[in-house]
Amino acid sequence: MRSLSILLKTAVKLAAPAALVLSFAVQVVGALLPSVPLLIASTATGLAAEAALYRWQRGMVTAIAKTRADVTVRQVMRDFLLVSGLLSLEQQSRETVYLPLVYGLLFFYALHFACQAAAILVRRTRTLPVVTRNIDASALRLRPAPPAVLLRQSTLRLLLFGLPSSAGLLATAAGDEPLFAAVGIALSVAMTATGLAELLLRLLPGRRPATDEEVLEWFDAWLAEYRPTVGMYFSGGATSAYQANMWLDPLARLGGRPLIVLRERFMVQKISATDIPIVCVPKVANLMRLEHSTLKVLLHPANSGKTSQVLRIPTIKHAFVNHGESDKLSSCNPYAKAYDEVWVAGPAARERYALADVGVEDKDIVEVGRPQLAAVEPYAGPPAGPFTTVLYAPTWEGWDGNPGNTSIIEAGENVVRALLADPGVRLLYKPHPMTGSVDPRAGAADVRIQAMIRAANAARSGERPGPAAAAELARRTRELEALSTVSFRSSADEVERMLLQGTPEPGRAAAVAEATTAWEAAYWASFAVWEHQIITGPQPGVFACFNQADLLISDVSSVVSDYMAGEKPYAVANTSGLSESAFRDTFPTVRAATVLTPDASGVPALLESVRDPRKDGLAAARAELKLHLLGPSEPSSQERFGDAVAALCEAADDHRVRMTTRLLSEIPPQREAVHAAERTALEATER
Repeated sequence: MRSLSILLKTAVKLAAPAALVLSFAVQVVGALLPSVPLLIASTATGLAAEAALYRWQRGMVTAIAKTRADVTVRQVMRDFLLVSGLLSLEQQSRETVYLPLVYGLLFFYALHFACQAAAILVRRTRTLPVVTRNIDASALRLRPAPPAVLLRQSTLRLLLFGLPSSAGLLATAAGDEPLFAAVGIALSVAMTATGLAELLLRLLPGRRPATDEEVLEWFDAWLAEYRPTVGMYFSGGATSAYQANMWLDPLARLGGRPLIVLRERFMVQKISATDIPIVCVPKVANLMRLEHSTLKVLLHPANSGKTSQVLRIPTIKHAFVNHGESDKLSSCNPYAKAYDEVWVAGPAARERYALADVGVEDKDIVEVGRPQLAAVEPYAGPPAGPFTTVLYAPTWEGWDGNPGNTSIIEAGENVVRALLADPGVRLLYKPHPMTGSVDPRAGAADVRIQAMIRAANAARSGERPGPAAAAELARRTRELEALSTVSFRSSADEVERMLLQGTPEPGRAAAVAEATTAWEAAYWASFAVWEHQIITGPQPGVFACFNQADLLISDVSSVVSDYMAGEKPYAVANTSGLSESAFRDTFPTVRAATVLTPDASGVPALLESVRDPRKDGLAAARAELKLHLLGPSEPSSQERFGDAVAALCEAADDHRVRMTTRLLSEIPPQREAVHAAERTALEATER
């Protein structure tokens, strides 16, 4: 049965490419015979196959193009096979009637290639050296982008603009009337010429954005006017934006003049709603302009290959804040010694670095807590209702192939099966977004677990929320989307988005936070209290899931450390191959946990201890571990974070003054050259 299903899927996948290839073969036969029915049928089939590929199988379009048979070549072949067929159908004396059609087609393709060249030039003028968000960049002569079919979608442009000529040739083949082909080709020429004119107008000096030099001058002027103090630097892949997003609120609450510095253009739109100015500087040569700004401190939530580039700037102090802490070796990366300071949550991380012996000195470690965890609600006692909510949040498999990284492969299905077997459990399943990205077995286990949960929901029955709950969720969703996202045309490029995402309205970030809280409340209310949930998207976030859960089951990961903020019961699956005692000794975050074996046989007893606090012997251990992992509750983590920022800013000021003084004393001829730098450093210190 499975083989038949795979066979059917493969057949469907290959149907359009096969039809495309077959259409050309039949069209050749139709042109050689010649045969009007074959020409019409094969051409129509080919155009339909092109449309199907472009609509549903973009990957196949790219694969075919790698054989040099891209859409331009295919369209040329299709049109000229039609012309060849028409010539074969007519007497030699009438060949001159069709010769102008050939010239018309040649002119159409010449315009198409000219349009493509113009599109490349326009794209270059609209690729700026600095991309911004939450900054008024209207001085850069930003304008909306041309239609995508002109600017970026050359394949679609040729298919659409070439459709009248193909239709006209088909009509001529069927009705023996050259006028149809002439009209069709004329329409194609007119459409392409209009598109070319639109693109050429965009290249006029007054119609294109500022030049690279003008943009960089504007950027320097903006930095001088805004005078940023503390920034967050981030570089990463498309799925890593969450690492930066978790620091947006703590950064915004610092006050002052924060800044977000990115390196990848696509990342500008991946950053969540914030009022903080965002600049993306892809080239390292332009990034060095930050050296002459008032920026004192950069916070780094993650390591990347491009981090070393910004660390070259001597006027800025750098602190590694990480995007989560766990007992894994990745939380003590030797790269951390490249930063001026490493900011951690609590004493556990300090000890972790000492044991790892990766070159990070204890004097460079600062405990700031985890300011993001202010939203996590504290333990309020055992489950009050008829259902115990269990959050199963396994982490991903990691890069090193360690079987202890994730429980989802060896234990995931057993854990979920044991939870679903208890009629008093409501399961929230939230796997890591990168699950299955390295080991296909993890992805396959995730699919099976989700199927188990859906089947369990289908077997349950009970009272469900009424239509009002669904309507409220829909209303809150619209409200949140309206506040947190900017609506772009499908053809909008980064320049148009810069124009639309200028200076944000005051208080927008606070409004988004309030709307998010309201959306989360509506989300949970839209489900029955007994209904299991599969949460694979970014919303609701993991902290919101923490607040719903009575119990967490996870792996050795930062999820466990963060969950400790609420001091609720938790369990960790041991798939490492270590004994339980060795497992607890190796991973400090497990000290206050119930350790589950891969067969999940301990789940019933675990649930019983959650429901009856008298059987919970780990409450005191959790309180102690929370202090060890996250530090004291007073002063608050946000206050400690702010103090660390202020101290590092002061160190940056002192460093600038020392370097300026040294230059003045050791290199007298350069006194005039560094005078401006000295004045800037002293002014920054006074402020």
